[in-house]
Order: sequence, then C-alpha cells, then structure tokens
Amino acid sequence: MSPVFSLRNPIVLALAAIALLVLLASTIAVVPETRQAVIVRFGEPVSIVNRYRPGEAFGRTGAGLILRVPFVDQLVWLDKRVMDVSMDRQQVLSTDQRRLNVDAYARFRIIDPLRTYVTAGSEQQVADQLRPILGSALRNELGKVHAAALLSPERTRVMHEIQEGLDTVARQYGAQIIDVRIKRTDLPDGTPLQSAFERMRSAREQEALTIEAQGAKQAQIIRAEADAEAARTYAASFGKDADFYEFYRAMQSYRQTFKSDAAETNIILSPNNAYLKEFNGRSR
Repeated sequence: MSPVFSLRNPIVLALAAIALLVLLASTIAVVPETRQAVIVRFGEPVSIVNRYRPGEAFGRTGAGLILRVPFVDQLVWLDKRVMDVSMDRQQVLSTDQRRLNVDAYARFRIIDPLRTYVTAGSEQQVADQLRPILGSALRNELGKVHAAALLSPERTRVMHEIQEGLDTVARQYGAQIIDVRIKRTDLPDGTPLQSAFERMRSAREQEALTIEAQGAKQAQIIRAEADAEAARTYAASFGKDADFYEFYRAMQSYRQTFKSDAAETNIILSPNNAYLKEFNGRSR
C-alpha cells in the first residue's frame, strides 16, 4: 500500500478525525430546556422537539441530546420562554377628547412552534407582526373610555379587553398573549400640556373657593346659634334678677367704651351722668 494512504499517516488520521467530527455534529444536537426545535427536512417540517406544554416539570420536557439525519435535517430554533414586545409610543384620543401619549408592552410565548415556523418563521417575526396590532388595539380600547379611567380600577378591564383581542391574532402565529401592560401615560408636550395644567389649576382654585364658602357659611350658622343662646341666657337672667342684669350690661358697655387698645380719645363726662351711675353705687 502506498505510504500516502496509510492509516498511520498523520495527515490521513487528521482528515478522518475531522470528517468524523463533522458527521457527529450533523447527527447529534443538544436541545436546551429554554428552546424548542422544529426539524425541517428538504424544506418540510417533520417533527418538533421539546415542545411547550402547560404545567410541564422542569427536566422532563424532552430537552437533551437528539439524533437527526446528517446533512439533511435542519433545526429551526424557537424560544420557549416568555418574551416581550414593546409598542412604539402612540397618541391616543380618549372619549372625553383628551390626547395622551401611551407606552405599552405585551408578553407572549410560542405555544405552537409548527404554526410559528409556517406563518412567521421566528419569534422575532411574530413580535414584529404583533407590534402594530397592539398599537391599534390600544387606540381602539382607550378611545372608548375617559382619560381618568387609566387611573381607576377600570384600567384592568381595558387591559383585559386589549389582551383578548391581541391573543386572537397571536394564535394565528402560534403564540399566546400572557399579559398586556401600560408602561407610561403622558400628556403631549406643548400647548395641550399647558392647557391641561391650566384646567387643573382652575379646578383646584374653584374647589378651594367652594370649601372656603362652605366654611364661612358654617361659621355664620355657629355664630348665629351662639348669639341666640346668649340672648336666651340674658333674657333668663333678666327675668330672675333685673338689677344684676342691668349691672352686667353696664359692665360690658364700660369694657367696650374704655378698653385700653382704643384710639387715643379723651372722654369728658359729668360725675352725675346717668351712664356712670354704676360707679356711684346704687341706692338701697
């Protein structure tokens, strides 16, 4: 045998080892727990490995080493985990004619890899198909409610309606919508934002005036009730002791007339003036 083709020739051994490695790499594949694979033969899908199943136990999903026909079978990988699709900022007009800038996202999972491969080809293509549909569903649903509903429990119902509508479309691509959430809601910059601030300021000022008016009304009621109670007390005391009542009223008048914080005014009265009779004592 020619020494060139001898099995002891290191070049032949190296080439044989490389060929064996290529054959093994084309025959054996490792499927991780986080991915599912569609085996495609001559352009046609023939089987699915490690397919997603609800409630499956980790480690018993079919992941691991698999065999395939070398140089014939091709593996198309699809993610098995929950993925996100973010929506570009959308301007939404609510039913009360308020414009809002809304950022939202949806979470989805590939549950039918065969349908995904046939209709979209990859999970990224599924996300690209769902993104504009999410924006359209968001505009439609938020256009049916008031802007204040986004800050109330009604927001949960709106998100559920969007999720159901988006899930119907996602099923056509072999995906399932897990959740839909609004990340942020802002008023548009510029004049609309300034107008909203002015409306909020006017509303708060009107509310403050209303509270102040109600407080003044309650104060007047309380003051009137107190005056009425005082008048009843005075009348009762006058009926019991007219002299004491007259004396008390005179003292009240003196307090108001001669109070220390009054303006500097000189008051000149005759000692015999009837106004000062309580200072002169009473005849018994």
